[in-house]
Amino acid sequence: MPTLRQHFEAELDSLQEDVQRMGTYVVEMLDLALQALTQQNEELAARVVAMDDVADQMDHDIEHKCLRLLAQQQPVSRDLRVISTAMKAITDLERIGDFSVDIAKTARRLVAEPYFKPLVHIPQMAECVKRLVLEALAAYIHHDLERVQRTIEMDDAVDRYYDQIFTELLEHVERDPTVYRQATWFTFIIHFLERIADHAVNVAERVHYMETGQVVNLAPSHTAGS
Repeated sequence: MPTLRQHFEAELDSLQEDVQRMGTYVVEMLDLALQALTQQNEELAARVVAMDDVADQMDHDIEHKCLRLLAQQQPVSRDLRVISTAMKAITDLERIGDFSVDIAKTARRLVAEPYFKPLVHIPQMAECVKRLVLEALAAYIHHDLERVQRTIEMDDAVDRYYDQIFTELLEHVERDPTVYRQATWFTFIIHFLERIADHAVNVAERVHYMETGQVVNLAPSHTAGS
């Protein structure tokens, strides 16, 4: 018969699996939102919007499990860090889902009009962001501090993409003011992508705390957001 400690460890394993499942789900939302944008596919955009309710429910259920473990087990030391990290991580994952919905809604606004230029750098930035989110999730799943560091380094690449694309869009508008409206929506897209990367960095920083017990800002230029 399992001991109380074995039962508690099984609960912690289940909690981390739940976080992993939610992370996988919001990455799927992001991927579909990006497909909706590049393919100008209204059906995919609507699917992402509909998926948000499931992500919100996952957030609620995992938070409830965390609170139950805190109340029933009164954990200390690393166990407490595991639970608190899960609670923080799901908040960031829920925001990643929200920003994916924002991308999908923006894609839906643009579905009926030809793009004034082929999308090249925005999909590249999006792919970089998606890899960053997956790296942060892998850091969490495998308790891997090397992956935490790689996540931080990848955020610098996202920021470079943001600056490059923003400058390009501004130059297009200066040459041809008629593209202003569409360029503005593209600016929103890269902002959403940049914020998704920031939330993934939050997850990575929480993994560092979970494994070391140290609360540090691993990305000096990173600003935690909503």
